[in-house]
Amino acid sequence: MKNPSATATGGSVYTSDPPYKPVRDQHIFSKNSDVQNPGHPWFISKGSTNISADGMGAIIFSDVHADAAALEALTSCIRIPAFRATFGPVDVLVNLGDLLHRGSRPQETLEKVQALAREYRMISVLGNHDHAYLNGILVSGSDAASTYRHEQLRNSPLLSIFDAMPMEWQDHNMLFVHGGPLELGTQVLRLKCWQRLSHEAGDFFTGYHYTASMAFEALEERGLIHMCCGHQHENICCRKTPGGIVQQELGFVPLVLEKDGGTLRLDVARVPLDLPSILRIGGCFGPVPEFAYTDFSTFSFIRIAPRD
Repeated sequence: MKNPSATATGGSVYTSDPPYKPVRDQHIFSKNSDVQNPGHPWFISKGSTNISADGMGAIIFSDVHADAAALEALTSCIRIPAFRATFGPVDVLVNLGDLLHRGSRPQETLEKVQALAREYRMISVLGNHDHAYLNGILVSGSDAASTYRHEQLRNSPLLSIFDAMPMEWQDHNMLFVHGGPLELGTQVLRLKCWQRLSHEAGDFFTGYHYTASMAFEALEERGLIHMCCGHQHENICCRKTPGGIVQQELGFVPLVLEKDGGTLRLDVARVPLDLPSILRIGGCFGPVPEFAYTDFSTFSFIRIAPRD
């Protein structure tokens, strides 16, 4: 099954992307480059075509990688009344892609996503691993168990979740995309779901690398202010100040939420959206799943702390 919104060139592409290994960007700023203004498709559950509304609260997650347990941990967290009392309403869930590969529970993951789409309004954009799976592109990082269980899923109706799934979505002057914002044609590693934030621009075997300044220029050309992405499994915040682009250190602080029968420990870093920002969230997988919440005035990076 191929995603109709994803265009691939002939032949297979093998990319090496180490499993669950963060990519650390020490210096991510360089000169701008020309980009073009793409269109703005979206995929929204519950048949809605426009969810823009003042005071909207959004949960954003990325890179689940067939880890159904991590997705369940996120779901349990946002259902706690104390979560909504602390952060705000949960009006929409935004999936930034990479539901598939690497983990060993792809069927349970897709079933969970479909259940969430019935419970919440959900927007989904395509990740590079989703694109690779759907188009038969070889990507490293999955063990034998993961590969077997993904192959067992090949003819499943669950894959209909990817039908017409776009590369991006936007609302409240924020672009939501798995990798990057640049419109660079249809070559596989230049697609938006394969692009990577980096300190230097150019074509690499992991995908096209772009800089923060290139991203801000692309956003400005489209009349957008912020970008939220995933893909690289490590959170980062870049802000465009009057003096230039800076990488803001994220100061995580502990937060304990009361719930029935006990407590839930989170680590939270809040960023005001008073300046143009690139907000890359960590992966929602493993023992410390990460996600984010925004009311479009403040952006909160959130980690679910492991149980004692």
